Amino acid sequence: MKLVSWNVNGLRACVKKGFFDFFKEIDADIFAIQETKMQENQKEFDVDGYYEYWFDAEKKGYSGTMVYTKKKPLNATLGIEGKYLDEGRLITLEYENFYFINTYVPNSQDELKRLDYRMEYNDSLKTYLTKLKQNKPVIICGDLNVAHQEIDIKNPDTNRRNAGFTNEEREKMTELLESGFIDTFRYLHPNKIQYSWWSYRFKSRERNVGWRIDYFLISQDLKNQLQTAEIHDNILGSDHCPISITIKL
Repeated sequence: MKLVSWNVNGLRACVKKGFFDFFKEIDADIFAIQETKMQENQKEFDVDGYYEYWFDAEKKGYSGTMVYTKKKPLNATLGIEGKYLDEGRLITLEYENFYFINTYVPNSQDELKRLDYRMEYNDSLKTYLTKLKQNKPVIICGDLNVAHQEIDIKNPDTNRRNAGFTNEEREKMTELLESGFIDTFRYLHPNKIQYSWWSYRFKSRERNVGWRIDYFLISQDLKNQLQTAEIHDNILGSDHCPISITIKL
């Protein structure tokens, strides 16, 4: 199966910048999207051959996630066990032999004013994923809003207390991985420097001053089924680029 994830930073805007060219070319079995920034009833496009699952934020033009999938899941649930239902941040699709989770983890924001909320979300997420993987294997993807290691960010020294590279956020990522998950890209490419997000300021993308904050994580029991993990940094249309894995499921 080919699985893709992309923070599009506004799906309607990304559609105008060639989203569906990439979508058709990569022909994913499951395509997860973060930051749709729209409600489902605002869409002016249809996609053949896929089931759609939307989770809109209550606030218009903000956050939101969705998933296109060729195979209909057994169940689809929103949020984390009845919590986090207002910002459209997490969709779970249950299939016969695995769970697929698409999430857009909250940003800690300037001056870390949302760091406490972010920490709470991370704790809830870890508890939820740990519970799920007791039943069957788990794949989680999305914008996790953290550069885990120094290799995952261009300028680690000047970003120590910036949102996405604080010790607190990085430690939560470590805790999640140590609870039984694998960072697929880093597992297959232990020393490769490649980024998935660049600021719109200072010509950051042209200069490749970036961060790797978009991930596919898999539970340990899927390790031997993982085949590829890629960052498609040649694809434009957002301040993030798409990422993908191929895996035997």
